[in-house]
Amino acid sequence: MSGDDRPMNSAAEGAETPAAPATPAAAKPGVDWWGEVKSLTLLLLAVLGFHSFIAKPFYIPSESMMPVLLKGDRLVVSKYPYGWSFVSLSFHPLPFMQGRVLGRLPERGDIVIVTPQNSREDYIKRVIGLPGDTIEVRGGELILNGVPVPQKTLPPLMLPVDANAPCPPDQFPGALAVGDDGKRYCRLPVREETLPNGRRYQTIDVGPSSLDWYGPVKIPANHLFLMGDNRDNSADSRATLAERGLGGPVPFETIGGRAEFITFSVDGTTSLNPLSWWSSLRGGRAGSSLHAERE
Repeated sequence: MSGDDRPMNSAAEGAETPAAPATPAAAKPGVDWWGEVKSLTLLLLAVLGFHSFIAKPFYIPSESMMPVLLKGDRLVVSKYPYGWSFVSLSFHPLPFMQGRVLGRLPERGDIVIVTPQNSREDYIKRVIGLPGDTIEVRGGELILNGVPVPQKTLPPLMLPVDANAPCPPDQFPGALAVGDDGKRYCRLPVREETLPNGRRYQTIDVGPSSLDWYGPVKIPANHLFLMGDNRDNSADSRATLAERGLGGPVPFETIGGRAEFITFSVDGTTSLNPLSWWSSLRGGRAGSSLHAERE
């Protein structure tokens, strides 16, 4: 027996076990740009299709529909109640085309969006006259088919003054007032009109203006007569195209949809600071229906 009684190692003492050969890393797949473009295009088409044929948001840029709508209101306009025409597409790329698909005339009192024939800009007005009606405005009084539309004087509207409702003196002379709470308000005279179908709504008429006299005019077939609720400050069917109005009764094809309800309203103080987004909201306007009440 050997005098060296240490155990025998199968490998040389201190030798390292060789490492397994490294496997190549999995190749990172490249971006499928064509797939991304297709996905974004389909999404864009879906949004445009919804806006063109179902409903779209709308922003109120002026005071022409006061008191029911204020500058800064955001609302929903549905596209399908009257069928579809060349103005149904959101960006109005098409020239004037006669006819509607599944067309149905609005009711008197509906609030609609309309695209004047010399413009690609949407206006928002109220339907007052239908085909065959005779319209006249005499001293600010609306006369429909020879019968004055009933009016009732309501208490003045005390509208809080803000950046989107500054109560400009050229539109509302002498209307700026200070309330008991020390805040500024626009004190506006309000009347309630009731159309022959029982639809009623409020209007503002602060005094004599050139729009207080119109007609009589008989509305042609397939046309509608539209007016703003702010009777002294609305470029509607009473105003000429040169005045940026609607130039008389408008073709039914130029009606783009019906106003449904207010989603939210801002007072004009919104900035890039997210904290201002909440503080600029007007209370009590979200969810308000824009369908005229019935008697």
